[in-house]
Amino acid sequence: MNVSAPGINKPLKKTNTGRGENSRHRTADIPTQVKNQELVERRRRQIIDAAVKLFIDRGFHKTTTRQIAAEVGFSIGSLYEYVASKEDILYLVCDSIHSQVEHLVTGAMTQAAAGRNVLTEILREYFLVCHRMSDVILLIYQETRALPAQWQKRVLENELRITGLFTEVLSRLAASGDLAHLDDRDIELAAHNISVFGHMWTFRRWFFGRHYTIEEYIERQTAFILKILM
Repeated sequence: MNVSAPGINKPLKKTNTGRGENSRHRTADIPTQVKNQELVERRRRQIIDAAVKLFIDRGFHKTTTRQIAAEVGFSIGSLYEYVASKEDILYLVCDSIHSQVEHLVTGAMTQAAAGRNVLTEILREYFLVCHRMSDVILLIYQETRALPAQWQKRVLENELRITGLFTEVLSRLAASGDLAHLDDRDIELAAHNISVFGHMWTFRRWFFGRHYTIEEYIERQTAFILKILM
């Protein structure tokens, strides 16, 4: 099955990845007793890596901050120099996952800028990202209800920011005349559908994993999306 998509005559603009300064801004409300920001980021990265492993293996509610500290190699007192609660750690995990997904999809947008079939290339990278990160994407959906309302709101904002990347691509295609029949509401719905199709590999992998390889899933879902949009 040969899948192709319309090209874009001019390069896609480089979208802010949400990493670096923006990521620090999104986590600035999490209290820390340490003034050295670089040290805070480095230690929180260690905490995130340890927490992801434990949350996937044990679940959020059955994992204790003491276990996270032990996994990192911290004392429990040292852990609380960088976060105030286990919910803070879960939010850091969610923000990190979203930042990684956004960074990888944005990279695909940049690389596809001068080539043909830009939508196909971006869909492929996004589906592969969802495949590689399926455990942690599932973690977000399963455990974010445990977050305080302010963190839940931020997680949803992060989701919408990633969907906004697909909105940008589709809008550019519409403006170039390749998808001129799509209006703003069509584009919005299509962008959300693309986002969900990637996550569906995670939610339904108990079925899809038995019947499709990830390459088959990407090829067929891409063909389905393009058929609807074209």
